[in-house]
Amino acid sequence: MTARDVGLPARHPAPGLPQRVTIWEVGARDGLQNEPAVVSVEVKAEFLDRLASAGLRVIEATSFAHPAWVPQLADATELLERLTRRDGVRYPVLVPNERGLDRALATGVTDIAIFASATDSFARRNLNRDLEAQFAMFSPVVRRAAARGLGVRGYVSMCFGDPWEGAVAVDQVVDVGCRLLDLGCDQLSLGDTIGVATPGHVVALLDGFAHAGVGTDALAVHFHDTYGQALSNTLAALRAGVSCVDASAGGLGGCPYAESATGNLATEDLVWMLDGLGIDHGVNLDALIQTSLWMADHLNRPSPSRVVMAHSAGSAGQKRCE
Repeated sequence: MTARDVGLPARHPAPGLPQRVTIWEVGARDGLQNEPAVVSVEVKAEFLDRLASAGLRVIEATSFAHPAWVPQLADATELLERLTRRDGVRYPVLVPNERGLDRALATGVTDIAIFASATDSFARRNLNRDLEAQFAMFSPVVRRAAARGLGVRGYVSMCFGDPWEGAVAVDQVVDVGCRLLDLGCDQLSLGDTIGVATPGHVVALLDGFAHAGVGTDALAVHFHDTYGQALSNTLAALRAGVSCVDASAGGLGGCPYAESATGNLATEDLVWMLDGLGIDHGVNLDALIQTSLWMADHLNRPSPSRVVMAHSAGSAGQKRCE
């Protein structure tokens, strides 16, 4: 598959939005961990390099979860050994516990992330811990990583709804997030794991953190597009002052422990919106689309990104007219 050269949307800046947004690319980790087939380490390494070439400066590379839990990322150590690290590009990795941290440190990582839950049900299914016990598991990981000077991100999953518990109270999410910050996390990524958030709910949650004394500089958002709300929710977060947004090239991803979780917000769709709003992000959309089409070929299925589909269709239509 190929795509025609991509023009940019008409630029109409809106008041009250960040001048620049950091895109935290999660396709290589959150995206590929949910694929039924295992992608070769050679393809993963090239994927990371292509994403960096497209201008992404934070690319979550892999996970040091036990291979039995996430077999798609069992090659984490080999991947990081193959990786050509570029100046100015961060390659965070997910670590579930101290054993995972040990493996990550041995590869020379500079940034890690932990994956917590806002609900007891998901903590038990994803971490084999109850809601309270997850903090005891994460505490030594965060402490040791911070002592080594690593950046530490705390993911908070199920922030808006849980398939087993239903709607999740704002206060409950804020409490979990504040406890992770107290442990020593630099940033929280607020996850709509099953894609049920709406813009008003996003604002309510961000307001909840503000009332707890947590500013948007410590927050990122991570939306799934189950109900087609990911971009609307992102815009609501930007208007509230958030300037770091998680996205996945080609819309890859989901969650292997929550069947109702569909793909992440596609990075191309986010870039298209940011371009239209005149918000700087540093990503070359043409190069990113070509990268997602390349990966779609390796996965033997089309990309669900609306922008990738639109420009692929435009290319095919152009060829038919010729």
